[in-house]
Amino acid sequence: MSSANRDGRRKPDPLRLEQSAAWEESAPVALEELIERFDRAYPLTIGVEEEMMLADPITFDLAPRIDVALASVAGDARFSKELRAAQIEIITPVCRTASEACRELADARRDLHRSLGGGLRLLAAGTHPFATSWGAITHAHRYRQIADEYLWAATRSLVCGLHIHVAVGGAERTLAVYNALRSYLPEIAALTTNSPYYEGEDTGMSSIRPKFNEFYPRSGIPPAFETWEELVRFAEWGRTGGLFPDPSHFWWELRPHVTHGTVEVRVADTQTRVEDAAAVAAFVHALVAWLADRYDDGETLPVHETHWIAENGWRAYRYGVGGWLVDLETGRPEPTRECLARLIDAVEPYAVRFDSGEQLAEARTLLAGNGSDRQRYVYEREGVDGLARWLVAETEHSAYD
Repeated sequence: MSSANRDGRRKPDPLRLEQSAAWEESAPVALEELIERFDRAYPLTIGVEEEMMLADPITFDLAPRIDVALASVAGDARFSKELRAAQIEIITPVCRTASEACRELADARRDLHRSLGGGLRLLAAGTHPFATSWGAITHAHRYRQIADEYLWAATRSLVCGLHIHVAVGGAERTLAVYNALRSYLPEIAALTTNSPYYEGEDTGMSSIRPKFNEFYPRSGIPPAFETWEELVRFAEWGRTGGLFPDPSHFWWELRPHVTHGTVEVRVADTQTRVEDAAAVAAFVHALVAWLADRYDDGETLPVHETHWIAENGWRAYRYGVGGWLVDLETGRPEPTRECLARLIDAVEPYAVRFDSGEQLAEARTLLAGNGSDRQRYVYEREGVDGLARWLVAETEHSAYD
């Protein structure tokens, strides 16, 4: 007797044992190699990865035409596929300063816009404001495997983030900074919320993107690791058990990137304007430099409980800069804008040191109204179609400012 229904779907079987995903073959993470990679990373270099959406030039709906987009840039290594065929990723080279990374990002957006020639448009935000169809999964083995294992998450949404890599330099120094940086993820998230709309509706969140990411395992606020051995043991346990192939499947909002020897901050929504992306990059870079300096001065950097940080994270996603956060030491609530203003003051000397004071100043502008605030302002006056047009215009025009 057939085990399938007439429509091809498998019949329910309460005794069926599901098999582990057939992940690609991968080698175990060698502790010595990992430590060497972090030890030899050039201190406080930075790189930025920016996920964006491809939009139809008439309707501004998603346009799943990544192959056309990549053909237009003729193999330029700055541009890459992502999970969905309506997404494209910009990857900057390794840069010495945040200001240099920001120039690279603007140049890449501008070059991509020119190469597309109006046949496709660019839309930078955490989510598309009205799309209800997200296009096919990209034709790449890694993404097909992810879609097969995490079916609903991969097929029912399209989200875009701004990822910032900073090389701390030194394995022990990197681990200390990583553990401490976890506590500041809610502040970074609040500053960068830019996805209030989904399927044409206001979600009530300043950033809905993290809630979709939570459908994946190993997401959200990451755990602290006391030693690199602890991380390697977890990676090997997951690999041998068939849970995931390697640490590239650590999708937390912050992760040690074991290939690049960096800390990768993944909590930010994609920013619509280039200058806002530059502000976020400068802020994160200066924050990492500040923590590294405190470690060098002999301070034991604080390591807070994951679930405590997650409580602040929720308020960041919900309210953006307009909410409040709770001090992880004292338990005292404080308006988010005041928390961020004080933190920007603390890291400003490091931004100036790395020639990014001008970019960090833009972060103060975000305190008055960030991406989600601007989206709601436009939506109230022009509706969801007008919002999509505005997002495309801001995405493209800001690369030329």
